[in-house]
Amino acid sequence: MARRRKKKQKSIKGLVYTLVLIVAVCLGYEPLTRALHVDASKGLPAILAEVQKRLPETPQESTTTLGVPLTDKSLLPASLKDRPEKILVRRGYTVSYNLKHNLPNWVAWELTPDKLIERESRSDKFLPDPDLPNDVAVTTDDYKRSGWDRGHMCPAGDNRWHWRAMQESFYMTNICPQHHNLNRGDWKELEEACRDWAQQEGRIFIVCGPILYRQQHKTIGHEHRITVPEAFFKVILCPDSNPPRAIGFIYKNTSGNHPLDSYVNSVDQVERITGIDFFPALPDEVEDKVEAGYDLSRWKISD
Repeated sequence: MARRRKKKQKSIKGLVYTLVLIVAVCLGYEPLTRALHVDASKGLPAILAEVQKRLPETPQESTTTLGVPLTDKSLLPASLKDRPEKILVRRGYTVSYNLKHNLPNWVAWELTPDKLIERESRSDKFLPDPDLPNDVAVTTDDYKRSGWDRGHMCPAGDNRWHWRAMQESFYMTNICPQHHNLNRGDWKELEEACRDWAQQEGRIFIVCGPILYRQQHKTIGHEHRITVPEAFFKVILCPDSNPPRAIGFIYKNTSGNHPLDSYVNSVDQVERITGIDFFPALPDEVEDKVEAGYDLSRWKISD
């Protein structure tokens, strides 16, 4: 009898665990299935409540100081009509990918103080994007002996808040051929400045990507031809300052050691050069004003 009861309890525990796995998978939260230890004696309602507690919160729509509702999605650039575009949504960023050049057109993300809490170590494992077919997905082998760094657009340092965000920051769809001095020097300094601004302001929205000036471009790659950009852009919006403000930067894809203000542009100027319409969800009167500004003195950097 005791053996039968024990077997029955074990069966119930297995059933409950299976149900928990189904719920976790349906809700798309993979770490939960690895870390949750089920106590069948609590009963299914209590266990499902525990599952719900451990799920990530759904991002809530927030509002700027001008009453403009903004979310990650509403801050994405306008759709591109003049080039190939495949939108890939990741945990930490969204990318518009160009399969002709095997480069992102742009990568966009929100940066907040909470996302700067270092919960994960750096991955350093570059991966082909699993959402692309194997025959078109760039691999790290395409960069071997090219003389170019695998330069992050959305940096790994902005994705240490979650293991999947860190992993996905190393997808090759988030990577461009970048001069090693730029990648490890002035571009890195801008990434660090953005973290300062996120800490000071509570949140900022960032969009960056490559610039292709010429009709003919250098390429690298073995199985896949990757265009080498002539330059890179980054635009930053601080929606919660009073008034909201934005600023742009353009960096040539060369060696350089220059102060931050030597790269400053207005967002309007970056739009003219890239052909990308940034922050289209803003009302026209707000967009016109913030995108015309380029006063770096309004963007404080910690010593």
